[in-house]
Amino acid sequence: MVKIKLLLATLFFSTVMVAQEKTNSKFGKGILNVVAADTSWSMKFSARFQTLYEGQWNLNDTAGITEGTSKFLTRRARLKFEGFVYSPKLEYKIELGLSNKDISGASSHTGNSPNYILDAVLKWNFYKNFTLWAGQTKLPGNRERVISSANLQLVDRSLLNNQFNIDRDMGVQLHHEFKLGDKFEVREAVAVSQGEGRNVTDDNLGGYQWTGRIEFLPLGAFAKEGDYLGGDLAREEKPKLSIAATYDKNNHAVKTASNLGKYMVNDNGFFETDIYTYFVDMMFKYKGFSLMSEYANREAEQAIAKNSDGTETGAVVNVGTGINAQMGYLFKNNWEVATRFTYIELDKKITGKDIERQYTLGLSKYIVGHKLKIQSDVSYLDIQNNKDHELMYRLQIDVHF
Repeated sequence: MVKIKLLLATLFFSTVMVAQEKTNSKFGKGILNVVAADTSWSMKFSARFQTLYEGQWNLNDTAGITEGTSKFLTRRARLKFEGFVYSPKLEYKIELGLSNKDISGASSHTGNSPNYILDAVLKWNFYKNFTLWAGQTKLPGNRERVISSANLQLVDRSLLNNQFNIDRDMGVQLHHEFKLGDKFEVREAVAVSQGEGRNVTDDNLGGYQWTGRIEFLPLGAFAKEGDYLGGDLAREEKPKLSIAATYDKNNHAVKTASNLGKYMVNDNGFFETDIYTYFVDMMFKYKGFSLMSEYANREAEQAIAKNSDGTETGAVVNVGTGINAQMGYLFKNNWEVATRFTYIELDKKITGKDIERQYTLGLSKYIVGHKLKIQSDVSYLDIQNNKDHELMYRLQIDVHF
């Protein structure tokens, strides 16, 4: 039996090797691009992964640098399928995560199953500039979160995003855009979602999440949708600017960070409270220079979870504010220097956390744009009223077929 299995395996791989064919597609444009002969459907299949080294060290005001930690890991590994079905006006996107970081977070609320599905969404352009989205995907939240992790200017997103973003959820979205004059563009999006994050299999526990976003592009559209790409790889010939604002209300939320965080369990089941999240952000690009900034604020009707008798459960909503600003310059040899400053101020009376300031300096080499790049950055984290600060160095290789 073992010999038969070895023979079959040998025949299979021999067939695959002989059957290899050359393709006209280019690196970064997808592994497979097909359109049905009757144009009733299409599919683009692509894959990507990020290999990361990360080292962290404590910096003590009196003792200096203390012993740190380091690790190598596959930060992200993903498969993506996109195209149209029945009509080019009905598009779809499926994105699956394979790395442990991608699929972590399994619980009874997700059927005790890994979180493989990142996106599974249909987009129907049903009338002129109106497009209806249905399924699981990113909510129209802060710009840094909506930018794909494959297209970031630095190794990873900021502390502001970690603390306040509203991530992915299941529901429906309506997107629309129009022009004022020849150049000025306005884009709007509204969403209604379950409010408990991705891949939840339970019945809805609290209320629903309502999100609205509006964007203004007074100088016209960015080249290659650059308002949602890190760095000015297109080297905009004319200045381009996007200013946007998002309002999000999670009605009767049951998790500590809107649709993220931990469930607020109490003696009646789950503690419920309305959580409000606000974002204001901008992106500016011109001839290799880029500037992106964001402001975030989170509030809650009741930020401290309680039992029916008024005793505190220990769970709290991460209420507070954050500011993030980053800029970079891309040289003509495709090396880019970028810097970032992030400020996080949570309500200490509720969260018990002090103000955090993080300073980051990054260096990137774009070999084939964002499709093949090497990125590194060093960050210094200053925590107010704390003698221990953190120094972090990261080096990452990103490959996107």
